[in-house]
Amino acid sequence: MRTHLRLRPSTIFGPGVTARRTLATVQHGSPFTSNSIFPREPHAPAVVTSSVPGPKVQEASRGIQQFQDSRTHVLVAGNYIVDLDGNAFLDVYAQIASIPIGYNNPDLLKLAKTDLFATMAMNRPALGVFPPGEWKDMVAFLSVAPKGLNQVFTAMCGSCANETAFKAAFMTYRDKQRKLESGTTGPVDFTAEELASCMKNQSPGSPDLSILSFKSAFHGRLFGSLSATRSKAIHKTYHLSIARPMVDWPAIKYPLEEHAKENAEAEAKSLRDVENTITSMKSTRPVAAVVIEPIASEGGDLHASPEFFRGLRQITKKHGVSFIVDEVQTGVGATGTFWAHEKWGLSEEDAPDFVTFSKKMQAAGYFHKMETRPAQAYRNFNTWMGDPIRALQAATQISVIKQHGLVEHTASTGRELYKQLDQLAKSSGRMLNLRGKDNGTFIAWDMESAGQRDALLKAMRNQGVNMAGCGDATVRLRPMLIFGSSQAEILLEKLDGALRAT
Repeated sequence: MRTHLRLRPSTIFGPGVTARRTLATVQHGSPFTSNSIFPREPHAPAVVTSSVPGPKVQEASRGIQQFQDSRTHVLVAGNYIVDLDGNAFLDVYAQIASIPIGYNNPDLLKLAKTDLFATMAMNRPALGVFPPGEWKDMVAFLSVAPKGLNQVFTAMCGSCANETAFKAAFMTYRDKQRKLESGTTGPVDFTAEELASCMKNQSPGSPDLSILSFKSAFHGRLFGSLSATRSKAIHKTYHLSIARPMVDWPAIKYPLEEHAKENAEAEAKSLRDVENTITSMKSTRPVAAVVIEPIASEGGDLHASPEFFRGLRQITKKHGVSFIVDEVQTGVGATGTFWAHEKWGLSEEDAPDFVTFSKKMQAAGYFHKMETRPAQAYRNFNTWMGDPIRALQAATQISVIKQHGLVEHTASTGRELYKQLDQLAKSSGRMLNLRGKDNGTFIAWDMESAGQRDALLKAMRNQGVNMAGCGDATVRLRPMLIFGSSQAEILLEKLDGALRAT
């Protein structure tokens, strides 16, 4: 049994905290620090129990265990969270990488008290049929839309975002085929046979199409997205699987700059495998889309070069296959650019067909092009079509991120943090395959075994730092965008001590 945390705004920030910097100060004054937003943020972790979890947390988990599995509890506030025992933790995991601008952010607390927020929460509209008059102004996602994409489909979670993108890719693929078959460029009506056969889950109305994903990928836990997920067996065992082809992630070696030749060969092999798979399946179960994460996060923070992703894009265009970029975990500034795929240098013409988002956006969905909007209504649809209060939350977060230059701040913080971690890795000899250079604070490394990794995470938690792992033996950092130099110093000090002690 682990631990869980509760948020305690009065303890950490005090009521009614509204201090913040202006954009001019951020741009022309001193660098951003989180206490400009959270003046009562703790200066350091404070573990007051003899071990973590403490007695009150254990008691609470036992109570929850009576009606809900509590074995997954870890830690249930800027950069710090406080548990039931009063332990204050520096949080570099951020609710599974989903908190962008800090716990109890005053701008978000202010939003929650507005009439519009309350009205949307209590009178939740079915956005696809009865959108409120304010909906157009509430959707701020397009202000940060990836280059080349001017449409957005709103959804409930990361899995939903990917599944609805999969559906859109299937529709797009088959619509293209129908237009070629009919020799027209306009919308093509369904045949009677298609309408009848789809109700029986049979062809031609339900064609055997597929989505190609990569080994170690994570795209969600619903049936469609789970079939494309390949990071851990525990996610998939005993679940219905929809056939999905898989290609190995390139066998990359780290540091990337020291293994350029081997990595280029590994990426070229992976690209050949992708094209061969697409070609070989055209007559059986055609590949309608390729889905990939810019960094395979749950699978162990696996990287590849911009050249690899550009090559992948060219293959998908060559074969008329949609290119889906899953930015659920990498998006919203975590890698030092708002979207991680910005680093690939794609032209607007070569932009991905779909970019999915969730987590740090606090809302979910996918960006796409007008040509991938279904010709008929209700083809990609559900009751809620997202959540208006999460759209309001996303709009406020985007405003705060821009106001305080938090993407640039994360890029700067990450560069210095990586340098310090590189020195620590070399001096300790225990941090293997450090990676994430020039990717903001999206940094990871391996330990020799899962046991060593888990022991390190426990030692860090006992010192007041909440962090997590992924893959087989990987430690990953997922701090919030407000994480800065003072928090980095604490992290490095505690990590040095934990490496020595474990």
